[in-house]
This record gives sequence, C-alpha cells and structure tokens, in this order.
Amino acid sequence: MHAQRRTDTVPTIDEAAVRAVDRALAALRRGEVVAIETADGTVGAAVSVESVPIDAVERLKALTGGTPSLAVTRRRAIMLGLAGDGNDEAPGVAAGPGLAGPGAAGPGVVALGCAGGLTADQAHALADPEHRPDATTLPAGLTAAAMPAGTREAAAVDLARLARLLPAAITADVPDPGTSADEWAAEHDLLLVRARDVADYRVHVVRTLRRVADARVPLSGAEDTRIYAFRPADGGPEHLAIVIGDPDPEQPVLARLHSECFTGDLLGSLRCDCGDQLRGAIAEIARQGSGVLLYLAQEGRGIGLVNKLRAYRIQDRGFDTVDANEILGFEADERVYLPAAEMLRQLGFGSVRLMTNNPEKLRQLARCGIAVVERVAHIFPANGHNEGYLRTKAERSGHMF
Repeated sequence: MHAQRRTDTVPTIDEAAVRAVDRALAALRRGEVVAIETADGTVGAAVSVESVPIDAVERLKALTGGTPSLAVTRRRAIMLGLAGDGNDEAPGVAAGPGLAGPGAAGPGVVALGCAGGLTADQAHALADPEHRPDATTLPAGLTAAAMPAGTREAAAVDLARLARLLPAAITADVPDPGTSADEWAAEHDLLLVRARDVADYRVHVVRTLRRVADARVPLSGAEDTRIYAFRPADGGPEHLAIVIGDPDPEQPVLARLHSECFTGDLLGSLRCDCGDQLRGAIAEIARQGSGVLLYLAQEGRGIGLVNKLRAYRIQDRGFDTVDANEILGFEADERVYLPAAEMLRQLGFGSVRLMTNNPEKLRQLARCGIAVVERVAHIFPANGHNEGYLRTKAERSGHMF
C-alpha cells in the first residue's frame, strides 16, 4: 500500500480530562457514585440506574443533602408519555420549560422528580425498557423538566451512554458544598468529572486515535489483505482497517464503513443483513482490485451488544428496530463517524467511493472532511427473517434499496 504513514505522536489534548471521564465510566459500570461539576461551579453526584445498589438513593441524599431525581433521554421521556413530540405533555404531569412544542422529540435530557425524591424502585421502573408505567402507576406528583447541555443531568446521561449502560442516571445536587468541587469530591472519596469534559470526550478520544499494529492477513477470496489496528488513548476498543490490494491514495478509494455486529458477522444471525454486507464488501473490493473496509467498534448502531440484545427482546414484542432503540432511551442510530474519517486520513485517503445504502453515512463522512465522490450501492436479498428490519431501514431511516 502506498499510504503507510505512521502516527507515532498523539495530538495534544487535555489528558487529565480524558482520564477523569474514563475513570468515571468505569466507576458507573461498577455501580459507584461519581461527582460532577458544571460550568457554573456547582457540584452534584450521580449513579447509573442500571447498576445502582439498593442503598444508592439514600447514599446520594446523605452525601449531597439534595433531592435525588432521575435523568433520562428525551426519547425515553417521550416513550413514557412524560414529554411531548410536538404535542402537550401527558395529563397530570407538571412539565418544566422546553418539553412541549415543535422539535421536542430528539436529542436531549429530561429530569424526572417528585417531592422528597424518587426511590430506587421508582427510578428503575421509569428507566426499565421492559416496564412501561402508565398514568395510574407513575409516582405521585411526578414532574418532568428539560435539562440543557452542560447540566449535571445531561452529563450523567451522557456518561451512562458512553459506558454502554441504559442512558439513565439518578442525580442530586449539593446545595452548599462549603468548599471547591475538587475538595468536596476528595472529602467523600468520589471521582470528580467536569460536565464540559464529558461533552468533549468523544472528540478528544478521536484525536488520540493512532495506529498500533498491522499485519498481512490473507482472506478467502482476498489474499492480498493487510489489517491495521487503531487504538484510542482512553484504552477503549480498537477499530480496524482491512486494506485489500494496493489502493492509490491519489485516487478515490473504494471504501466500506462497517459497524461490528457480533451476532451477524460472527454467528451468522438472520435478524440483520450485516454478515452479508461484511462478506459482500470484501468480495466486491477484491473483485475491483483494491479498497478499504473500516471495521468500527460500534455494535448495535452504537448502543453496544447488551443493549442490542435488549432491543431484540423489545422487537419480539412487535416493535420495529427504530422503536426498540427509542424505548431503551437511545436515538435510532447512535453511531459517530469521526473515527472512520481519522482512520482514512491516517491511511492517506482523502476521498472515497463509498459502498453504502445509508444516506446519513454520506453526509456524516463529508462533514468529517472526507470527500465522497460516489455512492456504490450495497444491497443483498432478504432471508426470510429480516424483511421487517430491511423495510424499517428503508421507510424510517431513509436507506436506499
């Protein structure tokens, strides 16, 4: 391959900020409380709903002196009937500003609370995708308020999402810490993370992506293949570039962005077309002589394998793939394409002929600075199990078939 530029240096970033967020993610997955400082200097604490110990709410109250509330995504609040998607809120729910009216559906965070604070059981019921409380079973006096970016609630939900947990967290503020956020967190033996660092984390991590290994790996039907591994500095999962032949970096490279799919790629699941797409892309690149397939660590459209399995259970109840993700509290597609663009740049490619049926990939890759000079259709027949899945991608996600 012509483009074998090695990137031994990591761009300058706030390494302490990345390290703090990374440690907070691990703490949340262990069910620990983390402290969050907002831009205005206020401090609070949060714990993931999914891994919350039974005594976590009482511990939050004792730690902070504040009233615990549940932070969920706007998607989850809409599914609960606690936020509008262009209509008024559910009857009997007192809404905070910004929930009703045009544009209410979509990204965002909603804080759910009641006098005295929610209990752990109430928080679980509101966040659990297997449980859909109605107006008769909602906690008495429940309120819902939209929370802007940069708040403790928004940062807590984003942390849970980054940790590939259900995107929901129990949070409480500290009305009067009596000291700085760093000193308060140290006094209570808590990891401290700043809301702005959580918001910047994805971009910072992509800037640290670097090539760490490569090797010749002959594939069936594509023997002239080399695989390059790219690792972010946060220690997260590696992304892979499968380079077939000797593509010329001076010409648009035939490329496929493929998000990992354990069930489809490895097990041959018939619920999706991922395995066909992976093997079909490798075969087509080999047939055309050269190209690159980026194998991205974004299982389940970015929600992770565990949450994808949860989405499958919801689909088995009659919901489609878009609804299932939204019932879980996610957007229909949580993937980001900054890593793909950075990998292409490090391999020396600035323009691509992109193998895809997804118009969003075309838009996002172009926004990340990679010129998409041509869309190459990448279509495979249904198998008897995935007709509904393929139909949903076409009708609700705009895929071109």
